[in-house]
Amino acid sequence: MTSEALAARSELSATRLIRRLAPFSWRRRGPMALVVVTTLAEVGFTLLQPWPLKVLVDNVLRDQPTTGLLHDVFVALPGPASREALLSWTVAATVVIFLLVWATGLAAAFARVRFGERVSFDVAGELFAHLQRLSLRFHARHGIGSMIRRIMDDSAAIATIIQDAAIPVATAVVTVIAMVVIMLQLDVVLTLVALAVIPPMAIAMLRYSGPMADRSYEQQEAEGGLYETVEQTLSGLPVVQAFAQEAAADRRLAADIDRIMRATIRMTWAQFRFKIALGAITALGAAAVFWVGAERTFAGHLSLGTILVFLAYLSSLYSPLQDVSHGSSTVSEAVGSARRVVEVLDASPDVVDRPGAVAAVGVRGEVAFEGVWFGYERGRPVLRGVGFEAAPGEVVAVVGPTGAGKSTLAGLLPRFFDPDRGVVRLDGRDLRELRLESVRESVSLVLQESFLFPFSIAENIAYGRPGASREQIEAAARAASAHEFVSGLPDGYDTLVGERGATLSGGERQRVAIARALLKDAPVLVLDEPTSALDAETERSLLAALERLMAGRTTVVIAHRLSTIRRADRILVLRAGEIVERGSHDELVALGGAYAHMHAIQQSDATEGRATS
Repeated sequence: MTSEALAARSELSATRLIRRLAPFSWRRRGPMALVVVTTLAEVGFTLLQPWPLKVLVDNVLRDQPTTGLLHDVFVALPGPASREALLSWTVAATVVIFLLVWATGLAAAFARVRFGERVSFDVAGELFAHLQRLSLRFHARHGIGSMIRRIMDDSAAIATIIQDAAIPVATAVVTVIAMVVIMLQLDVVLTLVALAVIPPMAIAMLRYSGPMADRSYEQQEAEGGLYETVEQTLSGLPVVQAFAQEAAADRRLAADIDRIMRATIRMTWAQFRFKIALGAITALGAAAVFWVGAERTFAGHLSLGTILVFLAYLSSLYSPLQDVSHGSSTVSEAVGSARRVVEVLDASPDVVDRPGAVAAVGVRGEVAFEGVWFGYERGRPVLRGVGFEAAPGEVVAVVGPTGAGKSTLAGLLPRFFDPDRGVVRLDGRDLRELRLESVRESVSLVLQESFLFPFSIAENIAYGRPGASREQIEAAARAASAHEFVSGLPDGYDTLVGERGATLSGGERQRVAIARALLKDAPVLVLDEPTSALDAETERSLLAALERLMAGRTTVVIAHRLSTIRRADRILVLRAGEIVERGSHDELVALGGAYAHMHAIQQSDATEGRATS
C-alpha cells in the first residue's frame, strides 16, 4: 500500500464518506421517497402483528371481556358479538396483517433494489466521467485495472451504504422508538430490562467498526491488484507467450489471490468477533427479560396475553437493534470501497479551464514554447527550459535519443499536461487562457501506435468529427491512401476492427489514423513517430499521405528516422530535456554535432542494409 493510499485512508472517516456521497442519493429522491414510504408501511404493519395473539389468549381462550378501542371495534363489526365471532375476526386479522406485512415488505425490497441500482450507476457514471477529465499525469501513476475495479465494483459502495445500512438503520430506529413507546405502556420495568442491551451493543460497535473498515480497505486494495495483473497480462499477451512466461503470470495471479484471501480472512475474523459479541449481548438480554417477565406474571402484574405480546416485541426489538449493529458492520465493509471511490472523485484535475478562459476561434496555427519546464514527478524534470516557435504552416521536427522528452513535449500542445514553468502559446495566447475543449479541437495527433476502437472503420475515421458524412469519410480515406484496402474488406467501411485495431496491419492502422486526422482538419498537427514501428517500404508508402496531411498545417514531428524530416523547416535536437541544436537538415549536418552523428549512423545502417540485401 502506498503512502498516498495510507494518508487518504486515515483522512476519510465513515462520516465524511457518507456526507461526501450523500448527494448521489438526493439525486434519486423520488425512488428514495418510495423506499421510505414502503419501509414505514412495513414497520407499521409489523407492529400490529402480535396483537391478534393477545386477543386470542386473553379474550378468546381465557374469555376475558374486551375493553376500550378493541371493544368498540368488535361491537361495530357485522355479526353477533360472541366468543366464536371474536375468534373468527382474530384469525382473519392475523391473515390480513400477515399479507400486508408480506406485501409491504416485498414492495420495500423492490424499491430498495431499484434505488440502489440507480445510485450505483450514478456513482459509476460520475467516476468514469471524472477519470476522463484527470490528466495523463494522474493515469501514469495509477493502473488501468485498479480504475476499472473502482468503476465496476467499488462504485456500488454508496448503494450498499444507503440500501443495506442507512435505510435499515433508519427503519430500525423508527421501529425501536415505536416499540419502546408501546412496550412502556405494557410494562415499564420489563421495558427497561429489555433496553439494558443498548449500551453494550454501542460499545461493541465502537470497538469493531474501525478494524472492519480497515480490513475491508485492505481487501479492496488487494482485489484492485488482481485486476491490475489480469489487465497487464492480457494486454501484453503476445509478449507473455513469446517469452513463455505463462507460468510466471500464473504465479503473480496466485500471489494476488493469496493476498486477497489473507485480507478476506482478516476481515471475516473481525466480523465474526463482532457478531459473537452481539449474539452474547442479545442472548443475555433475552434471558433477563424472560426471568423478570415470568416473575411479574406470577405476581399478577401482567396477563398471559400481555407477556406474550411483550415477548413478541422483544424479538422484534432485538432484531432492529441488531440491524443497527450489523448496519455498522455493513458500512464498515463498504467504507473500504467508498474510500477508493472518493480518492478518485476528490482527485483534482491537473488540466482545467481557468476562470475567464475563452474559446480559440479562427486559429491560424502559430505555436510557441517559452522556457518550458515539466516533470511527471517533483524534482525530476523531463523538459528543461525548452523554447521554440513555429509559424502557421511550418513543419518543426524534434529528434533525439529515447528518453530525451520528445513525446512529453508533443503532449503539451493538446494540453495533456500543463508546464510546471514557462508557457505554451497558440496564436500568441497562453493555452491555459483558452478553453481546453477548443485547444484540443485545434490539434490533431497521429501516434506511433495509433489506437483504434473496436468500432467500424468509418466510425474510427470519424471519431474526431462524429457528424461527418460517408462522402467526407471516404474522401479522407482516399487522401490517406486507405480507401483501396478498406474497399477490399468484407464490409468495406462498415467492417468492425478488432480490439485496438488488431485485425489490421500496422500500416493499415496508420492509414486509418491519418484519415482520422485529415477529417478532423485541425490547424495544428502532432506526429509522434508515426512511422517508426513500420518497415521502410510501408513507411515510404505512407510518406505521401503524411505530406498531404501536413500541407497547410503547423506540424510538430517527433521522429527517430531522419528520412521522415528532411523537408522540415526547422529541426530541434533534444537531449536530456534540453534543445542542444536547431536548424535545417543541411545546416545541422554541416554543423557536425549531435544531429550529424545521428545522420551518419542511420546512413551507415542504410548502406549496410542495401549491401546485405
